[in-house]
Amino acid sequence: MIRSARALAVLSLVALRLGAQDTLPTGVRIGITYDQVSRIGVFVTAVGGPAGDSVRAMLSRDLDFGDRVTVLSAEAGPPPSGSLNYDLYARLSARAIVQASVTPQGSLHVAVHDVVARRVMNVGDFAFGNAAPLSAGWRMAVHRASDEIERWVTGTRGVAATRIAFVRDQRLWIVDSDGANLQTAGVGGVALSPAWHPTGRYLAYAQMADDGTHIAVRDLTNGQSRRIPDQGGTNITPAFSPDGSTLVFSAGDDGTDLFAVSPFGGDAPRRVTVGRGSPTSSPTFSPDGRKIAFISGRLGHPEVYITDADGTNAELLTAAPSGDQPYRSSPDWSPDGRSVAFTSQEGANLQVMVINVRDRRIRQLTGDARNEDPSWAPDGRHVVFTSTRSGAKQLWVLDTESGRTRQLTRGAGTTRMAAWSPRMEQP
Repeated sequence: MIRSARALAVLSLVALRLGAQDTLPTGVRIGITYDQVSRIGVFVTAVGGPAGDSVRAMLSRDLDFGDRVTVLSAEAGPPPSGSLNYDLYARLSARAIVQASVTPQGSLHVAVHDVVARRVMNVGDFAFGNAAPLSAGWRMAVHRASDEIERWVTGTRGVAATRIAFVRDQRLWIVDSDGANLQTAGVGGVALSPAWHPTGRYLAYAQMADDGTHIAVRDLTNGQSRRIPDQGGTNITPAFSPDGSTLVFSAGDDGTDLFAVSPFGGDAPRRVTVGRGSPTSSPTFSPDGRKIAFISGRLGHPEVYITDADGTNAELLTAAPSGDQPYRSSPDWSPDGRSVAFTSQEGANLQVMVINVRDRRIRQLTGDARNEDPSWAPDGRHVVFTSTRSGAKQLWVLDTESGRTRQLTRGAGTTRMAAWSPRMEQP
């Protein structure tokens, strides 16, 4: 976290000058956890009830990771009681106050105050159900609260209540968006290229077995997997349509093409592209489901193309070669439909780029070390990608507006092929 010693000293001085009737509870010290004056200041008060300190820490961290507000919080002391002193919080540069408590009924009660209007802005309750404190379900309830707080304050819903699937040493793993609650996906054997169903309930992936490479869809609720009918040879890189009714993947023997099929049974897969022996892979749908971006080597090297969802009107998207050895891969269409992120060979390293679909302008998002396999968050602002900037390949998250990065995964093993989930709605 970023701290401002000067700001901390000023805030402490302000608190001392306000007098006993206007001070925070005894022992409270104010700290700025993300110092950027252009953002709305949000003060997260101490939280009462079981595991209140953990709730406050999660709310503060989620809002900080959203990159839209400046988070201020009390580092010690009891939760505030009675009427809030809005003048005090205004002097602390807060425009909103988050007041939360864990209720005896098993929910997180949240009230957000508008400091300028001197009133409660919104109130909400987020049920823990039967989840024990700090369990996966309990944590997801707090993340949902964070996302709603961000929406109430900024007008944009957060992405804390999301998960990221990835491959580590050829096994599938899933982790929360804040890097906590790391779990295996329960898939045995070698698995690659995870892709989320729009409900967040299913995960498609490619699986390597003794009889070849296959596509499977796993129900994360009951742990059951269903194998998609093979097209012979290699079957890789699945992707769901935005409505979840179609699964597109790459398959073939002498070269590969894209095929579309229902992920839950029905008709046999149908061919979408005709690559005439060239490798075609890595489909990604536009948000409206009308187009697909993909990788093809039909020019002799891999580039990003787009086509109508039925395979017609294919055209080259990344038309300008980059460097002496042009190489593009791993496209991912942004949630707003305006751009496609992809991996590109830039000099000696791979880097994450983004291209505007309309005017074809390309912007480089990364520059340090080797960076690849981008996947957009549902807010269309953050991207998760694989990077060697910490030494080994790990997942990092980038705020594409400010350039701020944070490391998501740690530990031994090669980590890659991340896929950011949709928002996990209340079950």
